[in-house]
Amino acid sequence: MKLLNTLPTLILITLLSSPGWSTPFNELVERDGLFYKKFTDVPFTGEVTGNYRLGYIKDGKRDGAWVAYWSNGQLRHKGNYKNGKKEGAWVQYNGDGTPVVDDTGIFEGGVKVSD
Repeated sequence: MKLLNTLPTLILITLLSSPGWSTPFNELVERDGLFYKKFTDVPFTGEVTGNYRLGYIKDGKRDGAWVAYWSNGQLRHKGNYKNGKKEGAWVQYNGDGTPVVDDTGIFEGGVKVSD
């Protein structure tokens, strides 16, 4: 009887700890500039994680805040995408932690407009 009383709690804990709210990045493929879940023809929408990345894809294009890390744990890049293009402040680093000057600055529509 005690097990029946704790069963709903165990189910709730299992559901809350599940990474089911995001899709691993390696489950996506890129075709013609859009991301799809493997074996589908519908552009993907949802949160992605894995491969040292965290971000959101909307209608197959990166959208919103993105962050990525090198395998050594160093920050690789951090910034926002809008409709698949860099937008706003971006910072990008080499694996040794030094900044990548060409990819760090303010972007509009994927084009760097200032440092």
